[in-house]
Amino acid sequence: MTTITGLEFRPLVIPDSIDTPDAADFREMVRVRNIIYREISGHDDHRIAADELLPHYRPTEYQTRRSWVVVDDGAIIGRVGVDMPQEDGSKEAFWLIELLRDTWGRGIGSAAYDLVERTAREFGRSVLQSWAEHPAAPGPQLAPPTGFGEIPRDHIARFYLRQGYTLEQVERNSAFDLTGSFAGVERLLAEAQAASPAYRVVQWFAPTPEEYAPGYAWMKSRMSTDAPSAALDFAEETWDTARIAEHDARYTSAGRTIQVTAAQHIGTGELCAFNELVIGKDRGEPSHQEDTLVLKEHRGHKLGTLVKCAGLLSWRDVAPASARVITYNAEENRPMLDINEAIGFAPIAYVGAWKKVLDD
Repeated sequence: MTTITGLEFRPLVIPDSIDTPDAADFREMVRVRNIIYREISGHDDHRIAADELLPHYRPTEYQTRRSWVVVDDGAIIGRVGVDMPQEDGSKEAFWLIELLRDTWGRGIGSAAYDLVERTAREFGRSVLQSWAEHPAAPGPQLAPPTGFGEIPRDHIARFYLRQGYTLEQVERNSAFDLTGSFAGVERLLAEAQAASPAYRVVQWFAPTPEEYAPGYAWMKSRMSTDAPSAALDFAEETWDTARIAEHDARYTSAGRTIQVTAAQHIGTGELCAFNELVIGKDRGEPSHQEDTLVLKEHRGHKLGTLVKCAGLLSWRDVAPASARVITYNAEENRPMLDINEAIGFAPIAYVGAWKKVLDD
């Protein structure tokens, strides 16, 4: 175990409100988080307000979360988190360690990782997985076994390698310019509509209407089985209308907006593709495209293009001051990347997905 004088990993208090006296650590954690993300990426697209992040930290029956603030001589300099899904048979733990750049090189990350692995073992988890952005840099590069994408062998990559991790997948972070022409999006939407006469577009904002909740839940459950995941491990998720309500409330309770655009099979009423767009209370901040999926049995009808383009076109009225949409896709997910590139999404960063299997 690594010991550093003046260093403390203090369990993070999850307050009832961001304005209560016990919320000080949470507010400071979010402030430091936003600085760290700016240090890594060079922009504030990943910034979030403390009251908007708080609902994502509240306890839920679907996962166990352990969180700490990293305190160095009384000042919060980072955070540590370990999430453990509660699906039947789940053996995974997902973790993060984030530290201000000027604290690197002192062994704090290694001390934090001791805490991560100890926590995973305490909960009987044997597969540890983590994601990190790796800004482009010259020099040696690392490629995952998928053969798609690469990242530099940078400070963060070397940390994972020292801890016994392997790079399993590279994700592309892309952005779409909402201030430019939408002529291409309109053309692609028309082509997708012509190619999918058996389907129609339906849209809603959270909270999800009762008529769509069962179909949305089924599609969300398929994200864990149908999306490209390389050799990463994900327990199959079970979603129902109660879980959809809990999911929606994490956004709406803090004033965030989530729009779902779905493709519905006209003959059966089945929802078979969907796309999510999210923005915070500040409608001038970047928008985020979250989950997108076409169920396997409905692929080949341009439904991915249909829901993405329909969503973007309607988003102009939802958040006209938002300048761009940010999204992530696995580098081997060529069908989705082909759609994004045709729409006008351009790569801005790359993320490494790392995995370690613990010994018994």
